[in-house]
Amino acid sequence: MRRNKVLKYLLEKEFKQTLRNPIMLPLIIALPLIQLILLPYAATYEIRNIKLVLIDHDHSQMSRSLAQKTASSEYFEIAFQAKTYPEALEHIEQGEADMILEIPDQFEKKLNSGQAVQVFVAADAVDGTKASIGSNYINGIIQEFSMQEVAASNLSAPISVTRQALPARIEPMPVFRFNPDLDYKTYMVPGILALLLTLVGGILAALNISSERELGTLEQINVSPVRKWDYLLGKLIPFWIMGLIIICFGLGIAYILYDIVPKGSFWTLLVFAMIYNIGFTGFGLFISSVSKSQQQAMFIAFFFLLIFFLMGGLFTPVSSMPRWAQYITYLNPTSYLIDAMRLIIIKGSNFSHLWPQFWATVGFAVIFNLLALLTFRKTSK
Repeated sequence: MRRNKVLKYLLEKEFKQTLRNPIMLPLIIALPLIQLILLPYAATYEIRNIKLVLIDHDHSQMSRSLAQKTASSEYFEIAFQAKTYPEALEHIEQGEADMILEIPDQFEKKLNSGQAVQVFVAADAVDGTKASIGSNYINGIIQEFSMQEVAASNLSAPISVTRQALPARIEPMPVFRFNPDLDYKTYMVPGILALLLTLVGGILAALNISSERELGTLEQINVSPVRKWDYLLGKLIPFWIMGLIIICFGLGIAYILYDIVPKGSFWTLLVFAMIYNIGFTGFGLFISSVSKSQQQAMFIAFFFLLIFFLMGGLFTPVSSMPRWAQYITYLNPTSYLIDAMRLIIIKGSNFSHLWPQFWATVGFAVIFNLLALLTFRKTSK
């Protein structure tokens, strides 16, 4: 009974400190709002407005149609027209353009006579991702144009990019399950929700005990009969509640802004969020316990959080990482939550599909909270 009263008073103290903090409450509201508004649009592999230099040696109706089809797509903008390749290359070297499309002489004549035609594409590969994706975009546009012209004119000659002719006309009909529009925001939002939970537990909790150590209030706890597990539990519960508020608020924003509704059970998602939030709050309290100042706690928290985010599959799929990096992700708790959130929200998975992620999240929660309990000392050094 006495222990319950002690925990009640500690929780009352923590909530009063939170409510009196002029930064904390705005942060709880602003953090998910800003992250969910900015990151889904900024963190995307969709590349648009690629600046193109056009070299049209043919000046025919068909070459103009190809140029117009390229410019009318949402990915390319014909920024310059050049007469020769060296002239076009100058725009690339000066950073004014990203790609070159060169249409050869007798382009229309060769197509009409049934000959294969090659067009030349050059890309600025300083940004390898942009060059690769841009080349795939323009290759798709040229292939589609080739199919349309052949169908309209009964031509037998394909248009090829560089020196390879198009294969036989076997038209695939892909079906995209779970995200039929291939909307990158649908893929990013669940990962950002996991990011928000990680920030609450990792940074806010990491600063908590270290701030009390700097203010001197920890010394009052040292001389009190409060046991350390009561003290840590009083720290953990408020951040756990804040994390649940943020995840519910974030789901509401995802629905309002992006019309994203979890296809799986909301309660399954909430269970994962609760367990992960307990674990990462314990991680933050562990950092706070071993740090002697808020600055030190902040640096340690950022060091680990950067690794967790960059190697958690938020921006780059884990399967695309080198083999040694994939092994490291087995020790990354954030990767399991990001994976679970995407499977629940986008795919509609239930617990029968998520046991590996569930037990990994439970294991990390136990380990991090044990570390917090073992490292916290009721003495100030």
